[in-house]
Amino acid sequence: MIPARATASRRPLAALLLVMGLSACAQTAPEPPTIETPTVDPSVVSMYAPIQDGDETVPGVDAAKMDPKNVRQVVDYTTGYPPGTIVVDPYARFLYLVMENGKAMRYGVGVAKAGMEFVGEADISRKAQWPGWVPTQNMIKREPDRYGPLAAGLEGGIKNPLGARALYLYQGGKDTLYRIHGTNEPWTIGKSVSSGCIRLLNHDIIDLHRRVPKGSKVVVLGPDESGKGEV
Repeated sequence: MIPARATASRRPLAALLLVMGLSACAQTAPEPPTIETPTVDPSVVSMYAPIQDGDETVPGVDAAKMDPKNVRQVVDYTTGYPPGTIVVDPYARFLYLVMENGKAMRYGVGVAKAGMEFVGEADISRKAQWPGWVPTQNMIKREPDRYGPLAAGLEGGIKNPLGARALYLYQGGKDTLYRIHGTNEPWTIGKSVSSGCIRLLNHDIIDLHRRVPKGSKVVVLGPDESGKGEV
């Protein structure tokens, strides 16, 4: 039997625990901290939502995970090139479509690895939707295990590395083998990863493809010209 004095001494503690909403076995866990989800402009979410493009479905891009600078947007841009010119700044990782009144449509891009860059001017002599792709002989030599099995080419489609559209760059009527194209690897935008080509999100290359006709000029800037056009 528990002595009356001991029982009496425990009652205040039990009453205190009840008042505090606690038990002798466990305490209520604190609420986890609130993690704020970044607010994304609904128009940007819509811009990068899934697209049904013919027989292919272009997956959506999570706009909340995009670097805001890579979102397609109109910017102030000063250049001596006429409207309709595509200016690629591979060092800033942007492609600009020159517009009227000192404006340009800016797209985030993935660019070539060091030593594989194209610099200079070219013309778009061919445009393609869901293009097929054949690795170059140099690509096969550099990475035979990766590109050798694809030497015969790959049909167009969502799994094709050229993505939804391609613009083919020519100089003096000859194919330079460089392209501006889409990608099925959206995480590569803003990085130096390609074998020489300029890659855009599929949503963005679809937009660019419809804006530029065959014969449009493309200018790829060198390091000395990088970052000078955008205000």
